[in-house]
Amino acid sequence: MSISCSTKKEEEKEYKYKDPKLSTSERVNDLISHMTLSEKVSQMRYDAPAIERLGVPAYNWWNECLHGVARAGKATVFPQAIGMGATWDAPLLFDVGTVISDEARAKHHRFIKEDRRGIYQGLTFWTPNINIFRDPRWGRGQETYGEDPYLTSRMGVNFIKGLQGDDPNYLKVVATAKHFAVHSGPEKSRHEDNYHTSDRDLKETYLPAFEAAIKEANVQSVMCAYNRYRDEACCGSNLLLNDILRKEWGFDGYVVSDCWAINDFWEPNKHELVETPAEASALAVNRGTDLNCGDVFDPNLNDAVLQGLVDEDKVDRALARLMEARFKLGMFDPEEMVSWSKISYDVVCSEKHYQLSEKTARESMVLLKNENNTLPLKKDIKSIAVIGPNANATQVLLGNYHGTPLNNITPLKAIQDKLPNAQINYASGSHIAKGWPLLHPIPSSVLKNGDTNGLKGEYFDNKEWKGTPKVTRNDSIVNFIWVSKKPFENATSDNFSVRWTGKIVPEESGNYRVGLRASSAGKLYVNDSLRVDFKDDHEPKMKYLDMNMVAGESYDIKIDYYNYHTDPQAQLVWAKLDQDLLAPAIAAAKKSEVVVLCLGLSPDIEGEEMPVVLEGFDKGDRSEISLPKSQINLMKEIHALGKPTVLVLMNGSALAINWADENIPAILEAWYPGEFGGKAIADVLFGDYNPAGRLPVTFYKSVEDLPDFKSYDMTNRTYKYFTGEPLYPFGHGLSYTNFTYANVEIPETIKANEDINVTVQVTNAGEMMGDEVVQLYISHNDEEYKGAAHSLIGFQRINLKAGETKKVSFTVSPKQYAWITTDGQEQIISGDILLHIGGKQPSSLGKIKTSTTQILTKTVKIKS
Repeated sequence: MSISCSTKKEEEKEYKYKDPKLSTSERVNDLISHMTLSEKVSQMRYDAPAIERLGVPAYNWWNECLHGVARAGKATVFPQAIGMGATWDAPLLFDVGTVISDEARAKHHRFIKEDRRGIYQGLTFWTPNINIFRDPRWGRGQETYGEDPYLTSRMGVNFIKGLQGDDPNYLKVVATAKHFAVHSGPEKSRHEDNYHTSDRDLKETYLPAFEAAIKEANVQSVMCAYNRYRDEACCGSNLLLNDILRKEWGFDGYVVSDCWAINDFWEPNKHELVETPAEASALAVNRGTDLNCGDVFDPNLNDAVLQGLVDEDKVDRALARLMEARFKLGMFDPEEMVSWSKISYDVVCSEKHYQLSEKTARESMVLLKNENNTLPLKKDIKSIAVIGPNANATQVLLGNYHGTPLNNITPLKAIQDKLPNAQINYASGSHIAKGWPLLHPIPSSVLKNGDTNGLKGEYFDNKEWKGTPKVTRNDSIVNFIWVSKKPFENATSDNFSVRWTGKIVPEESGNYRVGLRASSAGKLYVNDSLRVDFKDDHEPKMKYLDMNMVAGESYDIKIDYYNYHTDPQAQLVWAKLDQDLLAPAIAAAKKSEVVVLCLGLSPDIEGEEMPVVLEGFDKGDRSEISLPKSQINLMKEIHALGKPTVLVLMNGSALAINWADENIPAILEAWYPGEFGGKAIADVLFGDYNPAGRLPVTFYKSVEDLPDFKSYDMTNRTYKYFTGEPLYPFGHGLSYTNFTYANVEIPETIKANEDINVTVQVTNAGEMMGDEVVQLYISHNDEEYKGAAHSLIGFQRINLKAGETKKVSFTVSPKQYAWITTDGQEQIISGDILLHIGGKQPSSLGKIKTSTTQILTKTVKIKS
């Protein structure tokens, strides 16, 4: 094919934007000046195509790294964000962010060398989620650092700094603070809801973490939320995106929409702010959204310009912000100029990274209760029962938005490793919830490919099952996570399909749930009838069907699976719904000296906008905050045996475990603890690690204690405003040792706008080395102030040997002791304030379960 002279000239032309010696703004402006309108618009969608005539490669902006690089092959998987919040260790979050961005850079440069530029292969990451976990029913609360704005801001700032790096010339990666703003459920109505708050709640609760991310961490990207706030869609909000983000805070990065959020502007039964996609595109860009996760901008934004709905200079402004990020990442410079390109791929899943993941998991463990020093357990026990639906479930290690780990150390596996000479008696005991069994790979013994056990697998090098298969083989089971090994020789791993065919011949009659879990998309046919069908929406998922099967009868099965992501996986799973799980659990407990109950929730039923509707669960959110009834029944049956019992919780949100609190002597909160989570749990249970995590959320006693889920008014929400008695208060966590506080130094009087210096001596008065989380709170002692009862304004996690004393210091800024007026203004008034320092909240109403942690209070008088 011949190339025209004009095209050759374009290719040969040396554009100014390619010159690294020029300033970023000069290079950006030069590049944009050569683009047509349609080319500009094409670069404002998340999957931006190449502009070959200008030498601009394709780039996909969508990437995730909430607690490890996600959906891009093997990666070190850290505890879910809520678990990292429970560490109360801000410097640790910097280290975690550094490790994640090391792996991100190494992966990206390998992808580029292989000319792979698809989704989850770039350097722009849509994390962290710094929304406030204001209500335990929110399914995505697991992605946050908890309910407190100060704790969230400290963790978020450190994580962002670790991600973006400290090179003065190049960003390591781009972090994205999301979801801006006033966003925390419900999931099922997020595309239509319109929230209102007081000015005080906006400034006191919903904005501080975002302000810190921008002013302190210089976060380069912000993602706007699905919902409306004060009648404006968040992705088209003049208040949020212009008045606050740009003008008040001086944000100079880019804004990306949440995925397909701009469609909500016009689609029926959603926001319905405008009538057409062109109007929606114009509204978003005019108000400050620069990048569309979705497909509405292209070509509708082009049409909007031609119709006069938005000026082309607004398009140029948005595009300049986007291209500036790509230049800052070094994408238009030789790799040898970019320091981050030198990170070797062997850092991915390295021993150093594993050690940090394990350390983070250990630090996230929160000992809620330890009556009569039930814990730690003795290692010389002869038998132990490990019981519960979460005892050996790998998915509960991971939470949502996770990568693919090479380790999946469950509590069962870790306890087996810890006690090699003991008899370990395992039973699941119950489903995770009524109607939601734990699904396991369908075994080879019931899969038939002719006379052979298994299924016939045909592997194609395209997404459409076209042509002759590259490989045809018998797969004994369908349980594939292709990480270090490709599905077949010379496979790209990003673009292939598989067809499995054969029969299921069950050995027992009964009602079965059969599910397909896939990374991209798949179809499941039973007896030639399509029973499960899901199209790709850029994240792994599982769908299922329930069917009665008769022992010995055969059921034809066909699976059509395709993948184009870099994290391919396909699993054919099942469970017998009418199976008796309780009897084996009781038998296991009866023949054991001690019982470890592993209960909680699962990211399969709490998370982002799910189709799941079960008793107590509502499309990703929860309608009840207690443990599922199936688990409560299991717990009561085991307790009735009179065996020493420890409860381990694995979950992403607070649980009302009232019965357990009254009856089970020891309770450990483990969250979704990452790939080494089971090891961290076992280390705590058997005394190889002294727990020191603290609750980043309040554990309430009942959903009846909570306001309406859709109300964003902070009245009676979180530890700051809740007037009832919590089950376990924010900041709570026990230790195997105890700490004392002495010699508090706080000035009695200061002038307005002076810093307040606070010091205290902390001593480990016990016999075991451990960490203490020193917490500093403020209360306003003025009757006119009707805000929080007290607010966290400082914390430090310190390690102390037995008998050791350390001095801990804080500096309280005027901004921290100012109070927020009803119209949202910061104000410092003369009068008394109270500072509380210790290992817990002041005046905690919740039972502290034998905690001896102190809290000391001092009055400071502010003079005008």
